[in-house]
Amino acid sequence: MENAQVSNQQTFDAIVVGGGPSGATVATELARAGYSVMLLDRAGRIKPCGGAIPPRLIEDFDIPDSQIVAKVNSARIISPSAREVDMPVEIGYVGMVDRDVFDEYLRNRAAGAGAVRETGVFEKIKYGADGLVTVFYKSGVMGRDDEMKSVRAKAVVGADGARSKVAKQTMPNAERVPCVFAYHEIVRTPANGEAPKYEEDRCDVFYDGRISPDFYGWVFPHGKTASVGTGSAVKGFSLKDAVGALRHTAGLGDVETIRREGAPIPLKPLKKWDDGKNVILAGDAAGVVAPASGEGIYYAMLAGQLSAQAAAEFLRTGNVRALTQARKRFMREHGKVFWILGMMQKFWYTTDKRRERFVSICADKDVQRLTWESYTQKRLVKKSPMAHVKIFLKDMAHLCGLVAPEKH
Repeated sequence: MENAQVSNQQTFDAIVVGGGPSGATVATELARAGYSVMLLDRAGRIKPCGGAIPPRLIEDFDIPDSQIVAKVNSARIISPSAREVDMPVEIGYVGMVDRDVFDEYLRNRAAGAGAVRETGVFEKIKYGADGLVTVFYKSGVMGRDDEMKSVRAKAVVGADGARSKVAKQTMPNAERVPCVFAYHEIVRTPANGEAPKYEEDRCDVFYDGRISPDFYGWVFPHGKTASVGTGSAVKGFSLKDAVGALRHTAGLGDVETIRREGAPIPLKPLKKWDDGKNVILAGDAAGVVAPASGEGIYYAMLAGQLSAQAAAEFLRTGNVRALTQARKRFMREHGKVFWILGMMQKFWYTTDKRRERFVSICADKDVQRLTWESYTQKRLVKKSPMAHVKIFLKDMAHLCGLVAPEKH
């Protein structure tokens, strides 16, 4: 779904650079609020992603069941020694989406709300003396058109992913955000009996230094396909070889490979999301991917919603301080979770001995229940204080070596 061609030097209330879940959400929210919006996105972009979305996202952002390609009701956690721990989802399910289809659905929804879609590649941004910003881009598929085009706006939202070009040009030290480089292969779902370990309603998560020295590997079902991937920030570590080994372990080595994708994933929110003038960031560009889990779709869409609200307030009042509210609101609600997950990753993901202990902790029923409740509700669960105390004591026992990892 494409809008009428954008004219050179056309002026909008807001230009959104990047049409992933965050950018599409920004465009939808601003268009619904009555602002003129242009959504600029590269053609053919598909982010490597496991594709898991929690029930809260489905509810908060009104995602139709037609977008859910698989419904997962359990996770299997696998340790370096091949010990397996199953974590059933006791209430509800985890939805799985195909990013190529899901992202396009969200972009079309933005267009249906009134946003103008433009296909092209962002090049640069220029501040004007009149308070407007000019965005320069090369239009067409992969920006192959020779002519540089430009549009103007009162506000610009950078939602162009990790290593955001908008952020690099407008925010200090944006390029210093630590990233994990993720790589996955989309494969055909195995036929009955072709891969006995594979189940179409279960996510498999591998904590193994051979699969990733500082992250994890995954096998996520997507209905007719599956995502098999891993990530690492360690230079020189071969993600392609690791995914090959993971496919062999999972019994998926011989199934058809449909496509391969790789991209950096930020694991720490930027300290600033706005330039103090008229540019604000959202999604991966703002660094809102959860450490340890690498979960990003929910946080990207929430950040998009918050950045849209901040941009709308700025457009309404002209007060640039309104732009600071997006990050403040996000960190107030999720900053503590990000800090805890970051500490988990730094400790538990460093050696196979610690990974074995981490998988042992995952076998605990209190841990499982609170993990799923926190994931599905997207907040720290507070209604079971004694369960938190029990988990803390068990974690300390594992940290001090007072509990040996269980044998499988």
